[in-house]
Amino acid sequence: QLQLVESGGGLVQPGGSLRLSCVASEFTLDYYAVAWFRQAPGKEREEVSCISAADGSDNYADSVKGRFTISRDVAKNTVYLQMNSLKPEDTAVYYCATYSSNWCPNGIGLYEYDYWGRGTQVAVSS
Repeated sequence: QLQLVESGGGLVQPGGSLRLSCVASEFTLDYYAVAWFRQAPGKEREEVSCISAADGSDNYADSVKGRFTISRDVAKNTVYLQMNSLKPEDTAVYYCATYSSNWCPNGIGLYEYDYWGRGTQVAVSS
């Protein structure tokens, strides 16, 4: 069964760090752009970051630039999201999703992503 599985979420104090993982099973991520999204209670799902398959180029939402880093490990078929200097406003369920292109898309709808994980909860609180 083709699926994405996120892990690494949890409760952390402001200023702390977490590393999220997105593992694909039954397919390879090598030919997909992979994005991380998050959804806080009562808010729309928003894209946080994306990494291309072509050259590893990446992009970030303004709210996380300089604090989050996306990366991929081809051998492990995994994409990571390293989150540092976490803030309470980073609290959300984090999802990974794939897009059928070597390059990260721009301005597309959520429905255009191929596969989604079920999410992992991140809570930032003292």
